[in-house]
Amino acid sequence: MSDPIADFRAKSGASDQNIADLKVFLDMLTETNAVMNLVGPDSLPDFWNRHAWDSAQLLSLEPDALTWADLGAGAGFPGVVLAIMLKGREGAHVWLIDSLGKRCRFLQTVVDALDLPVTVINGRAEEQQVKVEIVTARAVAAMEKLLGYAQPYFQRGAKGLFLKGEKAEAELKDAAGVWHFEAGLSVSRSDPRGRIVSVGSLRRVR
Repeated sequence: MSDPIADFRAKSGASDQNIADLKVFLDMLTETNAVMNLVGPDSLPDFWNRHAWDSAQLLSLEPDALTWADLGAGAGFPGVVLAIMLKGREGAHVWLIDSLGKRCRFLQTVVDALDLPVTVINGRAEEQQVKVEIVTARAVAAMEKLLGYAQPYFQRGAKGLFLKGEKAEAELKDAAGVWHFEAGLSVSRSDPRGRIVSVGSLRRVR
């Protein structure tokens, strides 16, 4: 039987410190999830693939990117995982943005415990004045609405990498009625049913 931690390490290139931090994060998530619905409890036994690797795979697509904004950060995927993997790299910083105060309090507790290069913002994603290289999100909204949340970040020079499900292509077709954009689709390396949507330039259809 395969070892999920060893598999994650092999695929992601994680260090011993990365693994140690992710174990603490998993413990904190499991404890908090018992009293606050952050992720589906059935998904926690598959944490290393479904959550950790699903998030960390984004770094293989933009390995030189140091600044990221995770919109609707929720339980911390992909943002906390990205911050753990980037920890110690000069100039690395992740903004975790969520409109729900109790989720932000959980995220801040994790950030403080692990001394992560993170700013947690309790607010609406589209109202923030954050400049980053990559804007990302997972399980937040359909592409048409998500691109609206992300538009200010694109205006400040960001590119988008969004973790989506099987309906990604249909969502992009719907979004094309509202937005002009350059987009690419790749198959998720954590689940062949998933898709990673990369978005370049973005502007609203006149």
